[in-house]
Amino acid sequence: MHAIIVSAQGGPEVLEYVERPDPVPGDGEVVIDIAASGVNFIDIYHRSGAYPLPLPTTVGSEGAGTVSAVGAGVRDVAVGDIVAWASVLGSYAEKAVVPADRVVPVPDGVPAEVAAAAMLQGMTAHYLTHSTYAVQEGDQVLVHAGAGGMGQLLIQLAKLKGAKVYSTVSTNEKEKLAREAGADEVLRYEDFAEALRGKIDVVYDGVGAATFDGGLEALRPRGLMALYGAASGPVPPVDPQTLNKQGSLFLTRPTLAHYIAERTELLQRASDLFGWIGSGRLAINISHRYPLADARQAHEDLSARRTTGKLLLIP
Repeated sequence: MHAIIVSAQGGPEVLEYVERPDPVPGDGEVVIDIAASGVNFIDIYHRSGAYPLPLPTTVGSEGAGTVSAVGAGVRDVAVGDIVAWASVLGSYAEKAVVPADRVVPVPDGVPAEVAAAAMLQGMTAHYLTHSTYAVQEGDQVLVHAGAGGMGQLLIQLAKLKGAKVYSTVSTNEKEKLAREAGADEVLRYEDFAEALRGKIDVVYDGVGAATFDGGLEALRPRGLMALYGAASGPVPPVDPQTLNKQGSLFLTRPTLAHYIAERTELLQRASDLFGWIGSGRLAINISHRYPLADARQAHEDLSARRTTGKLLLIP
């Protein structure tokens, strides 16, 4: 099979398209013929060394496809099943070995590519809006980078829960996408803090350094900042006294792995997502599809913010 291997941390040039032996499942594992792999900022962090990994490794944390082999002890997954997964390394490949208890069934009516595109960002949007801060009807929510794959999902899920959603973008084209996702008001990054000062219940920030301070200013007293990414760079250390001065604010830095650690929770979040997709209540915007061999280009485009919506690699 072919796979994308990282042997040394660095820029997109370290992503190597190579041949590897076909994988064999161990106890409790399944082999999946991959239909599509999601491209996410965490893949960039793994490639660059911001989140160090043992090397060499196959990057990619999300995908969907058809089970082609099962290992000993696997009971609930069979050859021929269409499944999806997230937060398991090795997705930038034609085949992947995944623990059977980490895959979820993809229902009829949800194409494998859509399932691959929905898993990591979709479940992140789910836990952020349903668990980290359980959005209520009438809440005022700020979603940064509303034209991106995560931003569009967060807007939609917050609207499903009855919130008024504000979003930030950088261009008129991206404003259109954020509004199509359901944003009530769309602002530019340079204007949002002053316009929203003291009125927002929760800020969902995947941008990081460039938006963090302004997001704190936008929060109402006892509001919550959910910092789930750092597309513009890591946030410098924060003096907890700042949270006191600006209104007894809450700050959390969540990650998906802790919100799907239990299989029941994983299945519930995935089931909710696929149900909303199947009913037409949640739209997955796949904006770019790249051949697996073009993983470098996908990383360059994502890091340069030249894309909107979701990026996929297709073996």
